[in-house]
Amino acid sequence: MTLTDKKALITGGKRIGAVVAQELARRGMDVALAYNRSASEARATASAIEAIGRRAVVIQADLSQASACATLVDQAAALLGGLDVLVNMASVYRAQPFEELSDAQWHEGLNVDLGASFFCARAAVPHMRKAGGGRIVNFTDWIAASGRPRYKGYVAYYVAKRAVIGLTEALALELAEHQILVNAIAPGPILAPESTSEDELKAVESATPVGRWGGEIEIASAVLFLLDSGFVTGETLRVDGGRHVR
Repeated sequence: MTLTDKKALITGGKRIGAVVAQELARRGMDVALAYNRSASEARATASAIEAIGRRAVVIQADLSQASACATLVDQAAALLGGLDVLVNMASVYRAQPFEELSDAQWHEGLNVDLGASFFCARAAVPHMRKAGGGRIVNFTDWIAASGRPRYKGYVAYYVAKRAVIGLTEALALELAEHQILVNAIAPGPILAPESTSEDELKAVESATPVGRWGGEIEIASAVLFLLDSGFVTGETLRVDGGRHVR
């Protein structure tokens, strides 16, 4: 896909998402950024996109609600003048012991990590069909892509991220005839949480075959690869420095 003047919507546009958004802008795309509570981060990313010379819009949305997903996509398409690319990055990632996992926490995890990917994709398809095709990039996790949980306390997250892989494959089959390609990215050690200690940083580096954290640009590069390709669909691309083979 030639990206110049194409329109993209990114859900979860802070930290890694902010870098993805700016790299899309550098390739000539206009970008809509969806956020729930991180308004200042989204606006800062929008300003960075505008400094590159591309258009940016910022939209607040609670993506745990199906109706909000549809409203978000339609609003983004209206503001940008179409929609060619959807990047589903919104996620709920927090540790919670299984015995303490509430009904609300279970549903929130599935609604945001899995449900929003489905409902945003469903709303995006008519816009992409009108444009003659498009790309949907979902986000899972290297652990889910490896087929087994490794850390306790992430039941809802792990289940949702495994299901995102199935959703990606199913949508790829459903939408290929419309030239809408659907893939997933499974990040590994890309960007450490702010509370990570020096010992924890080094432990991750030691466990990763390439010996380092990836950095946000590795995810942006993976997204661009999937947007550029016209023949890859239904795939889950692990971007984990080889972590899954150790």
